[in-house]
Amino acid sequence: MEKVKVIDNKYDTFPKLLVEQSKNRGPGELAMRQKDRGIWKRFTWKEYYEKVKYFSLGMISIGLKRGDKVSILGENEPEWYWADLGVQSVGGVVVGIFTDCMPKEVQYYASHSDSRFILAHDQEQVDKVIEIKGTLPLIEKVIYWDPKGMWSYNQPYLMSFEQVIELGKKYEADHPGLFDKNVSEGTGEDIALILYTSGTTGMPKGAMVSYNNILKIGRVINEIDPSYEKDNYVSAISPAWITEHNAIGTHLMVGHPVSFPEDPETVQQDIRDIGPQIIFFAARQLEAMARIIQAKIVDTGFLKRFAYNLFLPVAYRKADMDIAGREFGTLWTALYWLGNTIVFRNLRDKFGLLYARKAASGGAALSPDIIRFFRGIGIPLRVGYGSSEGGVSGCGQLEGEIKLETAGRPFGLVEMRITDQGEMFVRSPGVFMGYFKDPESTAKVLIKGWYRTSDFCFIDEDGHVTIMGRMSDVRKLSIGKTFSPDYAEIRLRFSPYLKDALVFGREEEEYVTSIINIDKETVGRWAEQKHIAYTTFTDLSQKDEVIDLIARELIKVNKALPEHARIRKFVSLNKEFDPDEAELTRTRKLRRSFVEQRFKDIIDGMYSGNPQMTVHAEITYRDGRKGTIETIMKINSL
Repeated sequence: MEKVKVIDNKYDTFPKLLVEQSKNRGPGELAMRQKDRGIWKRFTWKEYYEKVKYFSLGMISIGLKRGDKVSILGENEPEWYWADLGVQSVGGVVVGIFTDCMPKEVQYYASHSDSRFILAHDQEQVDKVIEIKGTLPLIEKVIYWDPKGMWSYNQPYLMSFEQVIELGKKYEADHPGLFDKNVSEGTGEDIALILYTSGTTGMPKGAMVSYNNILKIGRVINEIDPSYEKDNYVSAISPAWITEHNAIGTHLMVGHPVSFPEDPETVQQDIRDIGPQIIFFAARQLEAMARIIQAKIVDTGFLKRFAYNLFLPVAYRKADMDIAGREFGTLWTALYWLGNTIVFRNLRDKFGLLYARKAASGGAALSPDIIRFFRGIGIPLRVGYGSSEGGVSGCGQLEGEIKLETAGRPFGLVEMRITDQGEMFVRSPGVFMGYFKDPESTAKVLIKGWYRTSDFCFIDEDGHVTIMGRMSDVRKLSIGKTFSPDYAEIRLRFSPYLKDALVFGREEEEYVTSIINIDKETVGRWAEQKHIAYTTFTDLSQKDEVIDLIARELIKVNKALPEHARIRKFVSLNKEFDPDEAELTRTRKLRRSFVEQRFKDIIDGMYSGNPQMTVHAEITYRDGRKGTIETIMKINSL
């Protein structure tokens, strides 16, 4: 294995690391690549440095000052990184916004953060900003980097990314050395980012994150779980999420190249092109990937399906033996080699993970079934625990010491303690600087240097941390026992047929219920194979055969749950949970309190003893007219 090369820790900001990398690299050394119309475009470290420098100077020329906030609303592309570091080089603060946000959400983030500029990826994102521009008096310029479709736009506040670059080149002629001077004045204690929380329990709050919060823990992690200069990393999670900035920090410290997919729809193929050694996934991405694999197996020919089903138990046994640190044995090794040759190697190749050495997940709990599944087919998946507030990486699983039910052990410099009530507190250099413009909320969670996570956890005798869910989500039943809904929900999402679930219990009731979201694509294909005719999602969700299918999946999960926490009644929801309707966050976490209130009638119905209920829903037609649809939903017992 090549020697680990990490830039000295005196370079304590992202821009300082970039400047140092550009000095140490040859003129043709690869820093980035981006797929554009099927062709991978290369960017050297010299080009990377120049893009950041000229963008930074261009922003100064149009008014950016140290401490100013700049919102970025775009997909994973080099311009995101260039803008990120360009703004930070001035001493500015980057505000990340997810691209699927609605205009009113963009308005909230840009307004609350006091942003003076917005970078918008393309015409779609620019249109969102134009719609709300009148409510954002602080916004001076809106800068876009994809010019497609923008030729007819003439708003005076619009500029292209290339225009800013050109302004920067002109500005440097009159201000030589300014860029390097600005970079040198930055410190690790400076606020680099404002990243908004998911808002699962209220309005999103802006977590202020410094360079030290990311880089100090990042360096410790790289000592025990190193990345290497020749590793390939594919940027596949939103830069509006703290995890991607952890990846940016590692990229700049180690100097490995970053690859950017062409479009969100081509990510899988683009990952396959690169064959990365390092890749991060959100938990929901892995859940979706597991569903896709299982669905494709259902759809494939008899021989392939037979081979998969024959060798999958061998894969699970291999995963369990590896995790336990036990020898696999000659016969089992030969069987796994055969299964890998016939089935699993091709599966890994199709998803671009043939060479993956570090495949990690975070941001939400992940079912142990999913970890076993991916590790069984040869993908070395590991999970970690962290947050924007408590540090992007508080603890994580390392090879050789994995426990399926846990999120690993705390990394060096990270302290974790559990209160008598089971709540996790974290203290480390990764703990954030507070919530922007919200000292009251900050005081509630930052207590004498400790971050109060509001997560229900426990730490075993080996120091491994198990995350049970949010403290506010833990439910108590009339029989006096408590349970964590999240514990069941993550296991339900392993099913190829179930996309989401809300598990619920009440203190005045003695049993647990659930609202189920089927996966339309997978269940739809299953229905076609069974010759079950249906029209809409609503129609499909209420078919007797589909209800029976859901029941079988729930029974499987119930076997792994404590008896008091097993689901006794369920309904198949007539619509999907939707972030645009505030039922999910932009990172696809369930807004539990909101959803419970929204579907209170359905939850009441499951405790009423009635076999079915009528649900009314308001719909808006394309011409603006509103109407109401009525659906009879069955209440099903297990």
